[in-house]
Amino acid sequence: MTTEAGIVRPPAGAQAVRRALDVLHCFHDNGPDLSASDLARRLGLSTSTAHRLARTLLGAGFLEQDARTARYRLGPAMTELGRLSYHQRGLHLAAPELSDLAERTGATADLALRSGPHVVIVAGGSVTPKVGLRRPLHSTALGKVLLAWPRAGEGGPRSLTPLYAFTERTIVEPPALTAELARVREAGYALNDGESALGVRTVAVPVLERAGHARFALAVRATPELITDARLDWYVAQARSCARALEVLLLAPAERLDPGERAG
Repeated sequence: MTTEAGIVRPPAGAQAVRRALDVLHCFHDNGPDLSASDLARRLGLSTSTAHRLARTLLGAGFLEQDARTARYRLGPAMTELGRLSYHQRGLHLAAPELSDLAERTGATADLALRSGPHVVIVAGGSVTPKVGLRRPLHSTALGKVLLAWPRAGEGGPRSLTPLYAFTERTIVEPPALTAELARVREAGYALNDGESALGVRTVAVPVLERAGHARFALAVRATPELITDARLDWYVAQARSCARALEVLLLAPAERLDPGERAG
């Protein structure tokens, strides 16, 4: 909607939708159940407003409430949509490939996609009930891959500021991150050597779509004692082999046809 003064304003109801989505995003850290006052504090809203939003989401099944504590958690509608999205993306087909990669390499194998300034791990050994699935883009090998082969509309490294330091090795300057991404593209893989946590080394490669963008990022993660400098190329080769298989497995059925078949 555009006013007479030329100011673009969101359509009626858009703010309420945005706030409702913000409530759901409060549960990204996989922490304990949240009260209305917890939600209000995280979102900078009044407790009454947060309560109304939570009750609306509760009624639609997107949240559920503990009858004893009155605190909220994600509801069955989120579970249903999450499972549908998981299968629509073909991620159930990735699990055997990732398990095989982990067994061959002795490392943890993960598959991830981008969500704004974060990596979201969607399949693999890191997906456990007690571990959050979101990681920063700039300090992870998975994130570097997704930044180096971006999809249309995804922001570059300058859209991520500020860049927080997790160790003394974390890249925190946008120009340095831009240079690192250039090295990643040239090498064809990304390395995280203690940038998100000391004592952890991760190698990641892109799972490319037809247009050459990274649909997913694939990583193997272990200690520097396992992924040594001498064996780094071998780990990269193992990850690339798995990524090539996933590029086919994770195609939508229509994309598996060549252009001539689609035209016919």
